[in-house]
Amino acid sequence: MDRKTRSSLGIGILLLVIGGWFLVVQFVPELGNWFWRIFDWPVYIIGGGVLFLIFGLVSGEPGLAVPASIITGIGGLLYYQNTTNNWGSWSYAWALIPGFVGIGIIIMAILGEGGKSGARSGITLIFISLVVFLVFGSFFGVEPLGMYWPFLLIALGLWLLVQPLLKKWK
Repeated sequence: MDRKTRSSLGIGILLLVIGGWFLVVQFVPELGNWFWRIFDWPVYIIGGGVLFLIFGLVSGEPGLAVPASIITGIGGLLYYQNTTNNWGSWSYAWALIPGFVGIGIIIMAILGEGGKSGARSGITLIFISLVVFLVFGSFFGVEPLGMYWPFLLIALGLWLLVQPLLKKWK
């Protein structure tokens, strides 16, 4: 099956699922009420990211895993913030976005595009993202590290210095 056929198939399946859901909710409104009692508006964003990933899988485009993971990750952050009413956490939660990119790169590598170097790049992005998240979280929000956050910066700097040396030794 060629790429254009897979894309049409993917879009067709997504439209069938979305249309089917809205049709069922029109005939069984209690189902929609139940769904919206459990889930709130950020679920639209998370669902959009998941649908984006499914479309990428069906159409044979592993590269779509990266934007899909970004959309899903941001939806997850918004879900957390909406549930806890902790909108101020955005001052440091943005630092997780490169980690979402890293997750997408790892998924892309698993699906056959990017190989081992892609997976390593994804892990690097996740690591850097977590360090920056913890540092900014210490400044602006919860203090998971207290006065020890500079050690994370030192560890990140050392890791970035040693990583090219490790590549030369291979």
